Amino acid sequence: MSRFIVLFIILGALLSYVFCHIWAIVPFPKWGKWLAVGVAVACFCSIFLGFSGALDKMPLGWGSFFYNLGNKTLIILFYALMVFVLLDLGRLVHLVPRQWLHDNWLSSAAITTLLAIVFIGGSIHYHNKQRVALNIDSHGKVQHPLTAVMASDLHIGYHNRRAELARWVDMINAENPDLVLFAGDIIDMSLRPVVEEDMASEFRRLKAPIYACLGNHEFYSNLPRAKQFYHDAGINLLIDSSATVGDLQIIGRDDRTNNSRRPLSSFDIHDSQFSILLDHQPYHLEEAEQAGIDLQLSGHTHNGQVWPLNWVIKALYECGWGQHQRGNTSYYVSSGLGLWGAKYRIGTNSEYVVINIK
Repeated sequence: MSRFIVLFIILGALLSYVFCHIWAIVPFPKWGKWLAVGVAVACFCSIFLGFSGALDKMPLGWGSFFYNLGNKTLIILFYALMVFVLLDLGRLVHLVPRQWLHDNWLSSAAITTLLAIVFIGGSIHYHNKQRVALNIDSHGKVQHPLTAVMASDLHIGYHNRRAELARWVDMINAENPDLVLFAGDIIDMSLRPVVEEDMASEFRRLKAPIYACLGNHEFYSNLPRAKQFYHDAGINLLIDSSATVGDLQIIGRDDRTNNSRRPLSSFDIHDSQFSILLDHQPYHLEEAEQAGIDLQLSGHTHNGQVWPLNWVIKALYECGWGQHQRGNTSYYVSSGLGLWGAKYRIGTNSEYVVINIK
């Protein structure tokens, strides 16, 4: 609890810093400054509607509107924070005149234009999904070449609605895969929009067998109902279990949110089959190497979603995004096909992975 209190205090201090700068820089009379800051505060506070469950009590369209409003405001204020910090540093070293930060039309217009360009570009880039080709040598364990499409972190819900999911399903089907693999966090937070829009029927359009593991967001969304959704969608959910598909052994771990999940060392890994491990969060990569796994597929990190958070992810994880190798074990950590929160990609990609196993 004390950790949350500290985080709340830090967040409050950062927001106060941004709101004070908005008050100072906009060239409005006092009532206009109150209006500008009040609108910014109200937009930010709408993010708490999602955490409180209030969105589920609204019409679906309004729930989607407030979800996007709150989360977009959060990211916009984060970038405004970076802009104001740079301007303050410039003022301290006498590169930025003080009047630029007080009642200045030009500065206000320049910052607004800069943020608009960044976020319009980030929105366009999010919808431009990247196709990643991954070639894996099975060293004779697979008798015939096969293609699998892997995706993680779809986060379907109030922001990634059924029309978006339908487009993703079409993209996957266009690859004519032998297998479809989802590495967790198919669901965002609430199952209400997922069920109300019958998104399960979109997954049933996939023209290949589907296997998946749980992510942390399935735990947030009501785990029993999430499992039922996977069943209705025709997805083979592997929770600390494995399945044999031709020459492949597919292992799905429970998410590490479950502190009592099985250790990977307890699984019976078949040396004669090519083993693929689905483990949502890419921690302790040495476990897959020690267990003799051929290929581990993970997600979770989103590669930070927006710059410079991708730098943080790179520092926190042994492999926070992309391809990696440990001994005879190959890894791929996806930045995700969808994402949580605001639909912006700045300095990162939304992607799906086409795996060609030789």
